[in-house]
Amino acid sequence: MAPDRKRLARLQRLEKVRAIAKQTAAAEAARAEGTLAQLLTLADRTGQLVNDYAARRDMGDGQALRLMSSFREGLEGVRRDTRADAERARGVADAKLLQLSEAERRRQAVEDRARAEARALSSQGQQAPLTARKALGTELE
Repeated sequence: MAPDRKRLARLQRLEKVRAIAKQTAAAEAARAEGTLAQLLTLADRTGQLVNDYAARRDMGDGQALRLMSSFREGLEGVRRDTRADAERARGVADAKLLQLSEAERRRQAVEDRARAEARALSSQGQQAPLTARKALGTELE
């Protein structure tokens, strides 16, 4: 195999590796976004519980009022902690999305290099090696 053809084959293998890395990054980003959504929902729900218990006025004596206040303060602590967890999850999700965009840029760069190499081989009169690469997009134009 000529050196140019070997280089093209290496670029095509690298493109497959980069595509797998992009898929992995996309899956991790999706999981991070899912975790963030769950935490935000939990924080909202806990906040609603805090508000509902704060609005209650059916305590019969001081002991019941003290217990209700203590319970509400505990719920408020849970809401605070959940919001803090959600903010950390937001940072993780943002980082995962950044990794996804970087993986796509790397994949696209290798794809562009492989196409350029294939064009160079074609212009030299050599046929580019056949690949098992799946075509992207649709046949509609």
